[in-house]
Amino acid sequence: MLEQRHRFGSELRRLRLAGGVTLDRLAGLVHYSKGQLSKVERGLKPPNPELARLCDAALGAGGELAALVPLRPSEADTTEEIHGDEEVWLMHLSADGPSWFQPMDRRQVMAAGAASMMRLGLGPSPVPSGAEGTSLLEVSRSLFDQYRRLGQTVGPSFVLPSLIAQTHTLRELSRGAGNHTRQGLLRLASRYAEYIGWLMQESGDEQAALWWTRRAVALAAAGGDEDLAAYALVRRALITLYRQDAAQTVGLAQQAQGGALPPRIHGLAAQREAQGHALDGDYDACMRSLDRARTLLARHTPDSDAPVIGTTHLTDPVAMVTGWCLLDLGRPREAAETIDRQMAQVPPEALRTQARYGMRRALAHAVAGDIDHACELAQELLGTAVTVASATITADLRRLAHTLARHPKNPSVRALTPRLTAALRPDAL
Repeated sequence: MLEQRHRFGSELRRLRLAGGVTLDRLAGLVHYSKGQLSKVERGLKPPNPELARLCDAALGAGGELAALVPLRPSEADTTEEIHGDEEVWLMHLSADGPSWFQPMDRRQVMAAGAASMMRLGLGPSPVPSGAEGTSLLEVSRSLFDQYRRLGQTVGPSFVLPSLIAQTHTLRELSRGAGNHTRQGLLRLASRYAEYIGWLMQESGDEQAALWWTRRAVALAAAGGDEDLAAYALVRRALITLYRQDAAQTVGLAQQAQGGALPPRIHGLAAQREAQGHALDGDYDACMRSLDRARTLLARHTPDSDAPVIGTTHLTDPVAMVTGWCLLDLGRPREAAETIDRQMAQVPPEALRTQARYGMRRALAHAVAGDIDHACELAQELLGTAVTVASATITADLRRLAHTLARHPKNPSVRALTPRLTAALRPDAL
C-alpha cells in the first residue's frame, strides 16, 4: 500500500509538471484542496479511485493514473441452489417484524412440520385453455405492468410478497395447461422472477437477487425462451458494477453478447459493458460500447405481448448512461450537463428512476464543484430516496456525502448534512 502511494504520487507530480499545471490549478480542476493533493503527491495520503480518475481526465493521462489505483471489488457469498421437481416456496409475512421467503424441498417442509400449517385452496383446479387461457395471460401481463408502476413509488418490501405469490401462481397454473398456454405462463413467470431479482438487489440482498435471476432463466427456458439467459448475465453484471468490479462487469457483459440475440438484449449488454469500461477508466472502449448500444437499441421493435426488458422510464437510455459513465471517467462537468438534459424527460411518477439518476446528477455536480446546486438537488430527492428504499441509490448517496464532507464550511452542506446523515442510517433505507 505504501509503495502504491509513492508510485501514484510521483507519477501524478511528473504528469502535472510535464503538462505545466500548477498544484493550485490542478486543485481547481478536480475540486480537491491543494493541501490534500500535496499530501497525495508526497505519498503521505493514499489516493482514492475517484481522485485518480479526476486527475487522469484533467491531465489527459489516458487511464495511466487510474490504473495505479485499482478498485477493490467487494465480495459476496453465493446461494445454495435447490434441485429437483419438488421445490416448495415458504413465505412468512409479518406486520411488526421481518418477512422472509425460503425455497425448500418437500422433505424439508415435512420434517419441519410446515405441512400442517393453514392451507389455501382445496386442491388443483382446471386451467383455462384456448381463448380463456389467452385472457388469463392478458390479465397476468396487465398485473405485471401495474406491479412495475407500484415498484416505482414504494419500497421493495411492499411489492415483493405479491410478486412472489404471482410468480408461484403462474408456475403452478402452467403444470396443467396446454402447451401454448403453458409456454406463455412460464415466460411471463420468468419476467416476474427477473423483476423480483432486481427488487432484491434494490433491497440490498445480492444473494437473493442472483437466486431469482437464475430462477427467471430456468422458467424462461422451460417456456421456450432461451434469450433471457443472456439478459441474466447483464443483470449479474449490474451486481458486479456496484461491487466496483470493472473486469467482471466487462466480462459478463461481453459474454452476454455472444450468439444471436434480440437487439434490445444485445444493446443492454453493450450498454453495461460501457459502464464497466468507464469504471476501469477506459474512455475509448466506453464510447465504442455506447455507440454500439445506441445502434442496437434503435433496432428494437416493441412486442405488445411481452413485458419490456430493462427500464421503461428513460426516453434515451444510452444518453442517460453516457452521463453515468462520464462521471466514472472523471469528467463530472460533462456528466452533469448530460444528466441535466435527460432528467427533464423522466416522468414525474417514476420516483425510483427520478431518485436513481437524480442522485447521480447531484453527485456529478458536487464532484464538478457546484456544491450549492448539488445540495439543492439532493435536498429535493432525499425524501423520495428514503421512500423507495434502494440500496443502489444509497451507494451514490454515500459518495455524495463523502464528496460534500470536503466542504464542511459551506452553508448549503451544513444545512443538508443532518438530513443526508439520517437518510444513510441502516433503518432509513
